[in-house]
Amino acid sequence: MSTFQDMIATLSAMGDSTKAAEMAAYHKTARTFLGVPAAALDELARGLRADLDLAERCALAQELWQGEVHEGGILAAKLLTQARIRPDDAPVWDIISQWAQGFDSWALADAASIAGAKRLQAVPARLDAVDGWTQSANMWTRRAALVMTLPWARLPHPKADDLAVRERVLGWAEGYVPDRDRFIQKAIGWWLRELSRRDPDRVVQFLEGPGAALTKGAKTEAMRLIMPQ
Repeated sequence: MSTFQDMIATLSAMGDSTKAAEMAAYHKTARTFLGVPAAALDELARGLRADLDLAERCALAQELWQGEVHEGGILAAKLLTQARIRPDDAPVWDIISQWAQGFDSWALADAASIAGAKRLQAVPARLDAVDGWTQSANMWTRRAALVMTLPWARLPHPKADDLAVRERVLGWAEGYVPDRDRFIQKAIGWWLRELSRRDPDRVVQFLEGPGAALTKGAKTEAMRLIMPQ
């Protein structure tokens, strides 16, 4: 079994000091950056998912996420990113839900949200828990409610239940409209932009209604594919 120490050593060997400095300057967080390319992390995660059983993956992911290395956190999320997890994916969802309460940067939050989205698609009833995130004091947790539900905005042929989820998330977005935090506004614009690929009329309806009070940047992002600049 690969240990936490093994993984940190592996990541360190894969890193590039110049890229690490660039990443640290860009992300502006207190974590340690090693400069490991995203493609290399993807390849490493694929191998680990094949080699480790679910319990081992969960344990390693927890250690990596709780560490101070940025790439370790990204790898942790990738270890848990899988469409079908058998026989029971509840432990994975529990871990991601726990992480979501402590999100503190967009890169790690987005990586974990990709994993979380797959668990929501597997069991949409989990959206009831995500509903509670929309009232969190943590902005990144509130934002994750939108990012993890992006698959519903992107569905080409939504069924009735899927349309109900879309409307539920649009209700969350409506509640976020007065929030001037730029990451929240950008997330609303992102969600609406993705929805505009499938249902532009609904996006226009939202923007002419509750979304009228969005920031200019959020509106521009939401309309980007409807009215190219």
